Amino acid sequence: MASTKNNFSIQGDDSLQFMTVGSMMRKVKSQTRKKQLYIQLQEDGMNICEQSKKDGKVQSTFSVSDVESVREGHQSEVLQSVAEEFPAEHCFTLVFHGRRGNLDLVAESAGEAQCWIKGLRKLIERLESMGHKEKLDHWIKDLFRKADKNKDGRMNFKEVRDLLKMMNIDMNELHALHLFMMADKSASDTLEDDEFVLFYKMLTDRDDVLQLFRKYSGDGHKLTLCNLEDFLQKEQLETEISRQRILELVNKYEPSETAKRLQAMSIDGFLLYLSSADGMIFNPCQQRIYQDMTQPLCHYFISSSHNTYLLQDQLIGHSSVEGYIRALKRGCRCVELDCWDGSNGEPVVYHGHTFTSKILFKDVIIAVEKYAFTTSKYPVILSIENHCSVEQQRVMAQYLDEILGDKLLKVLLDGKIPDRLPSPQELIGKILIKGKKIGNHSGVAEDSLACEVSDEEEIADNDDESTHHSSKKPKRHLSRQLSDCVVYCKTVPFTSFDNSRLHSKFYEMSSFSESKARKLIRAAEFTLGAFEQTHPTYIPRTCGMWDVNWLL
Repeated sequence: MASTKNNFSIQGDDSLQFMTVGSMMRKVKSQTRKKQLYIQLQEDGMNICEQSKKDGKVQSTFSVSDVESVREGHQSEVLQSVAEEFPAEHCFTLVFHGRRGNLDLVAESAGEAQCWIKGLRKLIERLESMGHKEKLDHWIKDLFRKADKNKDGRMNFKEVRDLLKMMNIDMNELHALHLFMMADKSASDTLEDDEFVLFYKMLTDRDDVLQLFRKYSGDGHKLTLCNLEDFLQKEQLETEISRQRILELVNKYEPSETAKRLQAMSIDGFLLYLSSADGMIFNPCQQRIYQDMTQPLCHYFISSSHNTYLLQDQLIGHSSVEGYIRALKRGCRCVELDCWDGSNGEPVVYHGHTFTSKILFKDVIIAVEKYAFTTSKYPVILSIENHCSVEQQRVMAQYLDEILGDKLLKVLLDGKIPDRLPSPQELIGKILIKGKKIGNHSGVAEDSLACEVSDEEEIADNDDESTHHSSKKPKRHLSRQLSDCVVYCKTVPFTSFDNSRLHSKFYEMSSFSESKARKLIRAAEFTLGAFEQTHPTYIPRTCGMWDVNWLL
């Protein structure tokens, strides 16, 4: 950037100063695809560039704000695949926001890896602790950097105009050009990053906010404590705000020291206040969980992921443990595992009868154990679509027991048979298994190690008339060990509302396709609603090549 102003101070921090010098690293994409790159933190403390070892050209640049987290060691599938070649202490993974893939790196020494890991985490923490004004400035400069194609730190009016269109900012071109010239303090017919921030703010000035400011200002230039009190009571409905609290707001948001000494707020301070958490329309108490979490589980919408393992399409897409990590970190409370027999006695997860890649069931459970409660303390449901042999079902049950430990709910709460599902509050920190179960909680007739259960499709669309004439459903053998892992989410085929009302148990649940659910709603809208009040229901959309990893 042409601007010499650092966004983050890197002076006095050994890790950050080391990162500005840069390091030669290996970028790993697979067991066979590895290349050496020079990775360097820019002087602004915000951006990282990748340079080719051969010619030194910058291949790509990304902002620290694009990075969600840093994982140490072999914590990605790619780095696990090269674990024998590269020591864990040399390896780390950058996880990006959104759909961008991970960046897997191998440093030349454990010390270098630690410098980058610690430094990146420090920069991420600084970004997260920024105030609103700093975040806005950073966001605008980040857009500037991405639009600066030749990386000279300057943008002419045409480039700025194209960027604004990309940002969906509607503008009058003559007005925008006038503001461009006002912001061009260097008179170079181009804008540097700081000048672009000024231009953007002038362009996006809010007339309605200015009118509101003038409405309560005595002289049109500032708000006194009395003016501000009047505004807060009449517009913000803060009827009991104290004079001391008003003064605190002035000192907190007013950038002008002169205005602070006068105990007044300028238009700049007013804008900062309105953009802050203090001026937000949302009730701050509702930024944390404030709802009643003591109702039965079926009284809540549950954030659910379909085909969680897929990162791409449902036919030839890539399956990855990363899908589970991302879903859980975003607050998803129900993830799906399509389980099939794998080689060497190891069950695998993939989209059956397609060309999607396969991942080990064991690796999925390890990821679930680690990330299930990083975002939310409330229960996680593992929706098991079981296509495995009895032998590999036993392996699945063993992994669930050994890896999840006490987090896995295998017995009724308090050991008693209730008449309703437990609440999210009662299930805090617990992982539940959704799947087939042998018998019921009131007593099981079968004592064998495996029994047959109905093998209806989990989300089968039974709209076809032919299915209604079928008197028998195929049977699948179910191991006792895997059956015992299912407590409160036993899946059963849905036949009718009358049958469910007479015979279904509170811990039994059914799945419907979208089209089936629509037909049921049209035929018996209130009946379906009453059914859902006592039984969890799962209604994903099953068709469509690109229906991947969405949340209910």
